[in-house]
Amino acid sequence: MAHITTSVEYGIHGLLWLVEDGRALSSREIAEIQGISPSFVAKIFPKLEKAGIVAASEGVRGGYRLARPAGEITFLQIIDAIEGDKPLFDCQEVRGRCALFGGDAPGWATAGTCAVHAVMLQAEKAMRDALAAQTLGDVASRFGRKAPETFFNDFRDWAGDRQTTRTARIGRPRRDGPS
Repeated sequence: MAHITTSVEYGIHGLLWLVEDGRALSSREIAEIQGISPSFVAKIFPKLEKAGIVAASEGVRGGYRLARPAGEITFLQIIDAIEGDKPLFDCQEVRGRCALFGGDAPGWATAGTCAVHAVMLQAEKAMRDALAAQTLGDVASRFGRKAPETFFNDFRDWAGDRQTTRTARIGRPRRDGPS
């Protein structure tokens, strides 16, 4: 797991909107509710779909939905889906390049795991374990206890309005040229 980028943050927040009422949201709607670029979300969610975290459907009521219950989706799975399963630390075996060795490091200097690398492996394991222990459902539940019910009603209304707008556009003829 390399540096955790903003893609992970936006991905997790986008997924949290899908927990609320199970309604499918388009990548444009997920972007709009977060105030970010739709093209940014369009790069993140296919990775989540490939990992089996979300399922996509086409059509007027299409969009993304969680592919399985939020309580079964860990933060580690989300991060690995978006960032890839990369190591936190990439050991460069600096210990074997000590100037005192004159270019030919003795066996004792490079035998076994580098002590610095061992610390980093331990830290990465602890971080991965902590991320694997937290689910999307856990975080959604904490947020649900914090936000007033009116907030969720406002979200359901907002999502319903977007879906109504999508449905209404289907029957209209397409206009060519600038608006």
